[in-house]
Amino acid sequence: MKTVYFDNNATTAVDSEVLEAMLPFLRERYGNPSSIHSFGGEVAKPVEEARNAVAALIGASPTEIIFTSGGTESDNAAITSALYMCPTKKKVVVSKVEHPAVLTLGKELERRGFKVEEVPVDSKGRLDMERLEEIVDDSTAVVSVMWANNETGNIYPVEKVAEIAKRHGALFHTDAVQAVGKLPIDLASSSIDMLSLSGHKLHAPKGIGALYVRRGVRFRPFVVGGHQERGRRAGTTNVPGVVALGKAAEIAARDMAEEAKRLAELRDRLEKKLRDAIPSTRVNGDPDNRLPNTTNISFEYIEGESILLLLDRLGVCASSGSACTSGSIEPSHVLRAMGVPYTAAHGAVRFSLSKYNTDEEVDLVVKELPPIIARLRELSPFWPPSEK
Repeated sequence: MKTVYFDNNATTAVDSEVLEAMLPFLRERYGNPSSIHSFGGEVAKPVEEARNAVAALIGASPTEIIFTSGGTESDNAAITSALYMCPTKKKVVVSKVEHPAVLTLGKELERRGFKVEEVPVDSKGRLDMERLEEIVDDSTAVVSVMWANNETGNIYPVEKVAEIAKRHGALFHTDAVQAVGKLPIDLASSSIDMLSLSGHKLHAPKGIGALYVRRGVRFRPFVVGGHQERGRRAGTTNVPGVVALGKAAEIAARDMAEEAKRLAELRDRLEKKLRDAIPSTRVNGDPDNRLPNTTNISFEYIEGESILLLLDRLGVCASSGSACTSGSIEPSHVLRAMGVPYTAAHGAVRFSLSKYNTDEEVDLVVKELPPIIARLRELSPFWPPSEK
């Protein structure tokens, strides 16, 4: 049974060009770039070439790129460093719809005595900028707002948020894990201090990511030990992962504009056909300002987990939200923050596409999903709503 994969915001397939680029560093070129001998030293150049490629993708300088294990480490490193470097400031400001990598850290920081305030969103998941202006003040050490939401695809006005943070002397960090490789980014002309990205969201392998730290921003290492990454992130360099991330960055820069257009058309066709075929559906998020590959659709009065299990039997992979919160019986914190009714939040399914998805796969989902929804609604005590 062929797998039809519509869960690309959770992870992506490794691109064949990326795999080809990294394999030599798992086989014959396995040296440690920190070694003094030439066998190790010869892999230092590919690491720096990869750093250049990642920097080019986001409009940064190579010296501003720190390689990490992924988005979660980058998020934690950025926020904890900001707090360490601003010891007199005890407030952290985030949005209510951040990834668990940020929100869970916020809960831990509260236990340590910091004040963490969450900015609300409206019914379309748009950030309440007026409330943000009220919350951010001179006691704020760092503001962290994601560039694009992993569940709805909403894109946030990070430049405006960064400017608000700057007015109060706070640092600004953005979790751009879902945005990098999908949206054009130019940090050279921005006020953003720190940015997190993750390789496995743009067709590199898991376990490699990066943190951008703007030149001049003081930074305290999150992982200490050796001198790697100019003393900013200790640990033996993950050369195969770094090379892979660099290649993925090159490919994303090359193909982004064309793929964004194609994926938006594919997503819109999937969304429209499902809404036409299935009653009582709603699209969650801001339809006018979202990632080109993401749609979050609620099929009301049924459970999303049941939908996903029945799709899985057909080889179709989708999700109900962040992979980091799978298994939770509670509806998505993102949808709850948006005020989506429980009858809709429980039946939400996220379809997130990649360059490997096709028209034929969309047609398969459009064919198979309506009878699944109809079957589940027959079993639902809340359907049809007009008779309850």
